[in-house]
Amino acid sequence: MNTVPFPQSPPYHRFEEFIAPDADRYSVLQGLLTETHLNHQVVTIAGNRHFLIFPGPQQQYEWPGLESLLGGPELLRLSLLKNHLLGDTETMVLAAHYDRVNGSPGANDNSAAVFQLVETALLLKKEQAKRWFILFTDKEELGTGEGVCDQGAYTLAKGLRDAGFKTQDLFIFDACGSGDTLIISTVVDILTKNDERLGSVRIRHRAQQLRTRALETARKLALDRVLLSSTPFSDDAGFLRAGIAAQTITMLPAAEAASLVSLVRNKPDFADALISRNMPENDDKTWIPATWRRLNGSDDELSYLTPQHFSTVVRFAQALCYR
Repeated sequence: MNTVPFPQSPPYHRFEEFIAPDADRYSVLQGLLTETHLNHQVVTIAGNRHFLIFPGPQQQYEWPGLESLLGGPELLRLSLLKNHLLGDTETMVLAAHYDRVNGSPGANDNSAAVFQLVETALLLKKEQAKRWFILFTDKEELGTGEGVCDQGAYTLAKGLRDAGFKTQDLFIFDACGSGDTLIISTVVDILTKNDERLGSVRIRHRAQQLRTRALETARKLALDRVLLSSTPFSDDAGFLRAGIAAQTITMLPAAEAASLVSLVRNKPDFADALISRNMPENDDKTWIPATWRRLNGSDDELSYLTPQHFSTVVRFAQALCYR
């Protein structure tokens, strides 16, 4: 367990409230964004409430009476945000899910990344950076019998696509609170392998472009602990099913990252099982990095986070927003 004191300066002063057992995470996050004066909107799609944070002073955008133009108020809001605030220029989109599994504190999955991106947004706002967008997605976690099309990212991605967000750079941050090694996911390659349909080839090519950008950004920051690897199920699955390529970023402690390299090399089927969250019962789960074994469990607690390395994630996310 980590012994470094957890930061209490904004935005992290509300972190423990966010991971409390009875926390209304939606209300805590909404209050935090309001308190920190970040410009944001809530978009509800298929019953899931997603936060959109974007440049500019905090204000509310309402366009009454125009809902019929684009198939409903939420799709309209997405389109108007895109057209009136961002224009036609490609925009960097950073995303993290804010929901958690019932019974889990969700400190690493995915509270840490949410607060890291809030910190990133505050820095980008201070620098008056343009052409960035942050999404906090709802319902990344699936219940028994649910599939990718039940994921909040899937219906959100369809809305984004219909609103004109087809060519944006999209990076997902998930489980970024424990460790010092940046893991750049190769999930899209695995999910689209052996699929030569035009749509899959296009998405695979786009994902490779995003991965190249991630590697170039890490190199510019002189990050010396970076690994390409398969990673656990995340919002990338929902975005992919909706036809949008996304690059997932996560973190692991160095020792676990080194073991992961050996694991992927010696267990060829591990990547598929990890992505599907369907590890065979007779498999030795101790092979899985300890950080990932804690995800979705009751021991995904604050004490396992490594706040001394949060700055790595924030610097990386911030740097992605600059060409």
